[in-house]
Amino acid sequence: MSCLSETVKKMLDVTFCLCFWSLFGVFGVETDVSVSVMEGDSVTLKNDDTQILRDDLIMWTFGSKQILIAEINRDDNKIKLFEDVSDDGRFRGRIQLDHQTGSLIITNIRTTDSGQYKLFTISKRTPLKIFTLTVYARLPVPVIIRDSSLYSSSSKCVLVCSVVNVTQVTLSWYKGNSLLSSISVSDLNRSLSLEVEYQENNTYSCVINNPIRNQTKHLNITEVCQTCSVGFACGCGFTEAVIRLIVSGLVGVAAVAVLVYEVRSKSVGQKTREQTSTLK
Repeated sequence: MSCLSETVKKMLDVTFCLCFWSLFGVFGVETDVSVSVMEGDSVTLKNDDTQILRDDLIMWTFGSKQILIAEINRDDNKIKLFEDVSDDGRFRGRIQLDHQTGSLIITNIRTTDSGQYKLFTISKRTPLKIFTLTVYARLPVPVIIRDSSLYSSSSKCVLVCSVVNVTQVTLSWYKGNSLLSSISVSDLNRSLSLEVEYQENNTYSCVINNPIRNQTKHLNITEVCQTCSVGFACGCGFTEAVIRLIVSGLVGVAAVAVLVYEVRSKSVGQKTREQTSTLK
């Protein structure tokens, strides 16, 4: 009976702690750490305070509502994971507790895992550690195309770099190592595009980045202009235009040579027939 009473008392203590923390916030927090990771990675929210491990009960909560997601109970030396704390079971199969340190491990991280993670013990009424986790979506590879609206009306080669369904990123054009232009977005699921005028004999790259990673697409002007016709209207540049003009010239010369050959052959044949007729 005494064991049962002790268990009930401990449960009441935990409930009281969580309610108290929700009411009084995070005053007295020892550590507030910002952590940034990419979607799909794993992250460890480290506890390096050995004093915490001496407490009977260590708890981790998630979000503004401080939902209990994991705990270590020193009485029975067991770890409990509350993986289905939300309707979508967001942490199912993806959270672990390090028994030695009490650190929280989240695998296959998702953007919906962003938020605050707080570490409590049964003996204190304020969180001992707070981790603010930001999960960035994976970066797409930028796509580079020509501006088709300028094909027939301009000799300029305008290239457009674009990405779709992005958030918290910056899209930039570089010529060599020099930044030409950039545009940023913080909203969810936005599309970005950025133009640059191509100049011959320069290297260009389009870069998308967030605070922790970037993705680069280097310009291959031959691929972008592979369907161009002769001239600058398509924006292929001087070298390719000259090559196309030379090829066209050679084809023209060959055509003229064939025509001259045919004319001469007909002329020689006519003279031969006339001479034959005279001799008769």
